[in-house]
Amino acid sequence: MRAVQVTRFGGPEVLVSAEVPEPVAGPGQVLVTVAVAGMSFVETQIRRGADRWHARPELPYVPGSVVAGRVTAVGAGVESGWVGRRVLANLPGHMGGFAERAVTGVADLAVVPDGLGLPEAVALHTDGSAALGLARGAGIRSGEWVLVEAAAGGVGTLLVQLARLAGARVVGAARGERKLDLVGELGADVTVDYSEPGWTDRVRAATGGTGPDLVFDGVGGEIGRAAFEVTAVGGRFSVHGAASGRPTVIDPEEAQRRRIQVIGIEQLPGFGPNMLGWAGEMMALAVDGRIRPVVGQTFPLDRAAEAHASIESRAGIGKTLLLL
Repeated sequence: MRAVQVTRFGGPEVLVSAEVPEPVAGPGQVLVTVAVAGMSFVETQIRRGADRWHARPELPYVPGSVVAGRVTAVGAGVESGWVGRRVLANLPGHMGGFAERAVTGVADLAVVPDGLGLPEAVALHTDGSAALGLARGAGIRSGEWVLVEAAAGGVGTLLVQLARLAGARVVGAARGERKLDLVGELGADVTVDYSEPGWTDRVRAATGGTGPDLVFDGVGGEIGRAAFEVTAVGGRFSVHGAASGRPTVIDPEEAQRRRIQVIGIEQLPGFGPNMLGWAGEMMALAVDGRIRPVVGQTFPLDRAAEAHASIESRAGIGKTLLLL
């Protein structure tokens, strides 16, 4: 069976094509013929051996934690009616997706509804679930100003739309005209380029001088720090990423002095048990036309290294996927 393996920790070049044994569905499991494999920025850091939140996998390993495709076989104890169904699947150990076929437990499946493509379903799994969990954890309120960093990314594009659905006004922050145009199309009231000097001054001006009531910080580093400094007194600051290389760290005394509720990156592990359920909710919203998942770049399986490089370069928009 064709697959892509990580043979050593390092840059995208360590992703190499390989022939691996065919997986077999055991008791309580199904075999999925993979049509789409998802990937995330965190997975690129695991590949580098640089991620601080996950254990290093044993080498060699097949990356890819989420796939979509059709069930083609079932193991003992699984109803035969699963065969032929289009599904979204979490994979055990968060690995095995960069392959023609994958095995997972029947409890780790979600049926993809009619009217939604498999690429869109994958885009709504990890990123969609994360966006919904972040939105609920922060409690978006109608009429308030919300700043979304990395607003043209997989999570950011969905946060912009969820905030608008909740009745909030949105400032979408991204880098470059192409990304800002997309963020505006998705409903952001104001867009700002955070690669330009004085970007927080434009955020403050857009929000009537008070700053945003809620910030979704997916970048960290200097940008995350600057976003915290412009957050309104009494606001909320939700951390979910560290695209800059390090998450934003806020002094609790400073947050208390400004009465800002900081929802730290430690919120993310608690999302795990809800991922499939939240993905189902996001898929339903997409079928109803209330949100639009953005699939920005797709690559064939044998160009997985290019796909990872695209994610790390931050040049793409929306979700990056492998199509088999």
